Amino acid sequence: MDFQTSVRTCFQNYVTFSGRAIRSEYWWFTLFIIIASIVLGLVDGAVFGWGNLFSPLSDLFSLATILPSLAVTSRRLHDIDKSAWWMLLILVPLIGWIVLIYWMCQPGTQGPNQFGNDPFGNDPVGADDGDYAPSSIPNVGD
Repeated sequence: MDFQTSVRTCFQNYVTFSGRAIRSEYWWFTLFIIIASIVLGLVDGAVFGWGNLFSPLSDLFSLATILPSLAVTSRRLHDIDKSAWWMLLILVPLIGWIVLIYWMCQPGTQGPNQFGNDPFGNDPVGADDGDYAPSSIPNVGD
């Protein structure tokens, strides 16, 4: 998945907390958030002053992207077969961040898991032996 497709997908799935998100979708969207925040911070500083705490552009951008960020993080955790509740690790100073970054770098589980089908369409050997019901697992697409 490329940069534009990732950003578009994350905004299209604005509040979709179910399904799975591949690594590139998550990391491209994270890069978009970082770059846009830096640029808007510079614009806010130039327009409203560097010492001023008033930064409406950055604040509005953060407010507009918090739900898509939480949603893509949730879907990314689902891709590695973990509950979205693990996002609460971010509240644990330092260790929580390190664990979450490590997990976000891990490849997703191959084949379907409890959160949906493999976004890459990989079907592990023996997946058709009746261990899961494909009709009960929603297709999340790429």
